[in-house]
Amino acid sequence: MADPTADPPADPPADAVPGLAPALRVERVTEATWRDYRAVRQASLLDSPRAFWTTYAQSAARSDEEWLALVRSGPAVWLAWDGDRPVGSVGLFHPDGLTEDETYLVGMWVVPSARGSGAAHALVDAALAHAAGEGRRRVLLDVARENVRACRFYLRRGFALTGETGVMPWDPGVEEVRMALDLP
Repeated sequence: MADPTADPPADPPADAVPGLAPALRVERVTEATWRDYRAVRQASLLDSPRAFWTTYAQSAARSDEEWLALVRSGPAVWLAWDGDRPVGSVGLFHPDGLTEDETYLVGMWVVPSARGSGAAHALVDAALAHAAGEGRRRVLLDVARENVRACRFYLRRGFALTGETGVMPWDPGVEEVRMALDLP
């Protein structure tokens, strides 16, 4: 018989599936997880080569020291984890010349098996919270026009088309559209 004075069990996280899956979590990439980030980044470049400004060859050519330097002083980057398996990543980048109250959402990708799991939402939530915490008022992103699924996702998240377009630096055949989200 259960002890009526015992504390009730804690409610499971909203995204946990009892008996099937643990809760998805998002964590900032650190020196302890840079190898996981490298693996996710390289998987993203193989899976979706027309979605990123970096090619797999460029990424694979980076030394371990360069990856560590990127984690230490590069853009803020997060990994989504399903248990002990990294399933996606996203970053924030503030290039020279951009106003201080703006930043770019970059490198968004989720492994195909985790698409539709909430990982993309969790990654964007983490990035937007960080941007707001840094005092950013606007988050920009560039997305390949042909990536309809991503375009629809960002529109559902409140991003709006700005009317600006561009092309991939390494493939002018990939047209990108710019989107922006004003933070509260």
